[in-house]
Amino acid sequence: MRAVCLLSGGLDSATTLACARRDGFEVYTIAYDYGQRHQVELECSKRVSGALGAAAHKVIKIDLRSFGGSALTDNIDVPKGRPTAEMGAGIPITYVPARNTVFLSIALAWAEVLGATDIYLGVNAVDYSGYPDCRPEYIEAFEKMANLATKAGVEGHGRLKIHTPLISLSKAEIIRLGVSLGVDYGLTHSCYDPVGGKPCGHCDSCQLRLAGFREAGLQDPLEYAG
Repeated sequence: MRAVCLLSGGLDSATTLACARRDGFEVYTIAYDYGQRHQVELECSKRVSGALGAAAHKVIKIDLRSFGGSALTDNIDVPKGRPTAEMGAGIPITYVPARNTVFLSIALAWAEVLGATDIYLGVNAVDYSGYPDCRPEYIEAFEKMANLATKAGVEGHGRLKIHTPLISLSKAEIIRLGVSLGVDYGLTHSCYDPVGGKPCGHCDSCQLRLAGFREAGLQDPLEYAG
């Protein structure tokens, strides 16, 4: 039983991979070099994939910097020190246009080649609901589209299922789940704007990660730049 797991190298995607392994799948992990400023996450994805026993790992290169439009792929400052209430208000500048649609489409293609009917994705709609492509209704719509667009779906050989095991969990709940499944969060990276390879500690992603560890009553194993 095979599954494809999107693995950025961050906290959420590492936990999602552990969930896929828990569910009994032979997991094939996929990461994307899309021109993101936090390239360090690609090495983390490779380490996490190996540590959690994935069958294979691919890094797909896509140049989303050619479009820009995001603080992660353009010369736009990453927001720092924002209060939690502000993080959840509107779509943040760190949103990368159509990123999950692009990523899921490529993962879907690999799943077809592998004969896999399951894709795991670490989206979350609780702690940080600003991204439109992390909502349950988006996942449902993509899954429906995928089953209309694939050979297996049309010929009735298998129905694609997109698993989002973290979508309704808080960051603290995600961390507790990952710890229970043996995830080494010291191998992960969540920062949008690392300083000398270390997480900055002030971007939205760092703040949410640190708050999650505090609420879980655990120490984040990463060393922060400031």
